[in-house]
Amino acid sequence: MVSDREIEHAVAVLRAGGLVAFPTETVYGLGADAANPDAVRKIFAVKGRPATHPVIVHIADAVQLPAWAAEVPEAAHRLARRFWPGPLTLILKRARSVNDVVTGGQDTVAVRVPSHPVARRLLARFGGGIAAPSANRFGRVSATTAEHVRREFGDAVDCVLDGGEADVGIESAIVDLSGAAPALLRPGWIRADELASVIGAWPAAGGAEAPRAPGTLAAHYAPRTVLIMVEGDLLVELAGSLTRVGKRVAALAFSARRPLLQGLAWIAAPSDARGYAHALYASLRALDDAGCDAILVEKPPQAPEWAAVNDRLARAAAGSAVPDDT
Repeated sequence: MVSDREIEHAVAVLRAGGLVAFPTETVYGLGADAANPDAVRKIFAVKGRPATHPVIVHIADAVQLPAWAAEVPEAAHRLARRFWPGPLTLILKRARSVNDVVTGGQDTVAVRVPSHPVARRLLARFGGGIAAPSANRFGRVSATTAEHVRREFGDAVDCVLDGGEADVGIESAIVDLSGAAPALLRPGWIRADELASVIGAWPAAGGAEAPRAPGTLAAHYAPRTVLIMVEGDLLVELAGSLTRVGKRVAALAFSARRPLLQGLAWIAAPSDARGYAHALYASLRALDDAGCDAILVEKPPQAPEWAAVNDRLARAAAGSAVPDDT
């Protein structure tokens, strides 16, 4: 349990221009005072994040939207009433006071109200917006525990609030409401059909004209070990082939029956989408630490409730092939 004293310390760090890692229901965020451009630049420096990649502003309540958004359409009010606090980010036309470092130089801003009790206490006590991308090196596997954050950054982060494991385990859905029609730029635990039921229209896919949004690059959420997506009936066969030529293999599969292969690291994933999402990043981190030559991931079902998981795995597979120095 995070004490009031720890919250007060975190608030003091934010007001002094420092960095605070804190839990949200999705993943841990690496936060700075969103109204302090120099503080937000520290996030980019610590993460190795490109300056053109915007960050999400976390606020305590939807009533604070006018401080960050110049326009708040009716669809935004409807979605906020239904899903906030919760794992939904809205992209809106930015207020004039919002600094370019937060928006990546765009005329839009990404905003959300998290539901994790520690995040809510921190935001309520701080009183302003906290700019917070995921608390990990840019492009790598997101952090879902405070220990992940500490291992990733060490003393580079001034304060880490330990709120236990993130409940959802994958990042928020991102809906763009800055254009003529709503668009789903990143799938999350809130499904497209749930969004449609609130706004009265199925959100379009983001096109080339859509704003840049967090976590939407083709290569993202990636372990350093090469990750290969495999159909279930081929996973054991490929693991055996790689093992026979001297490769060490790790696997994330639905079956709990681990093949008798030398040096095989095996994690049995939950069979339901919610459980799988919750455990995904911790599983990828554990397999990445196993010192193997490849991580084989059994492809999940291609069903609506698995859309966000499949999105993260596809980007992780692409990102695992990208060298760290690019």
